[in-house]
Amino acid sequence: MEKEIILSSAYLAPVEYYTKLYAYDRIYVERFDHYVKQTYRNRCVIASASGPLALTIPTGKSDELKCRMKDVRISDHGNWRHVHWNAFVANYKHSPFFDYYADEFHVFFERKYEFLYDFNWELCQWVCGQIDLQPCMMPTGAYDAEPENREDFRELIHPKKPYADCDARFVPKPYYQVFDAQTGFLPNLSIVDLLFNMGPESLIVLRESLGNEE
Repeated sequence: MEKEIILSSAYLAPVEYYTKLYAYDRIYVERFDHYVKQTYRNRCVIASASGPLALTIPTGKSDELKCRMKDVRISDHGNWRHVHWNAFVANYKHSPFFDYYADEFHVFFERKYEFLYDFNWELCQWVCGQIDLQPCMMPTGAYDAEPENREDFRELIHPKKPYADCDARFVPKPYYQVFDAQTGFLPNLSIVDLLFNMGPESLIVLRESLGNEE
């Protein structure tokens, strides 16, 4: 029987999220949930010399009280594309693989996407292509509060919920990080931290982070 999972949309999701893309036969990415701020839907966490650094995409105000994820528009507020790109450069310019990926990665911060879901989806597809990960992913067609025969991680992979409490199968494998001498190893950062530090070996780290996977 195929293993299926349903995930929320996420901006440069953490390593835990990508272990799901590796481990499951079919992945559904939710489009119809109500948008919630302060989640990975519009936030990623990268490494800096002083520890984890959160980068947040501003979103447009909706006329509706509750806005579906598929309808959430990206705001230009705060020149965030420039701010995020500068943060990636400042914190990863000395990583082993940043220069290799930088030109293609930069394109995502030069183009203006209208919808957050589309931006997240295309970034995820690009990351998967760089690390030779080939998940069977599809957007959801409707909201299902209690999906049958699919594991539901829509609200479990969350910046305010410790992964150790929510996901016994995720055991983050330490890997080289630029600032590990100052901060020690920082687990479960954005996938770009793994990509820029480990390059093609990122897939090995994902596999080895599935500590209790049968």
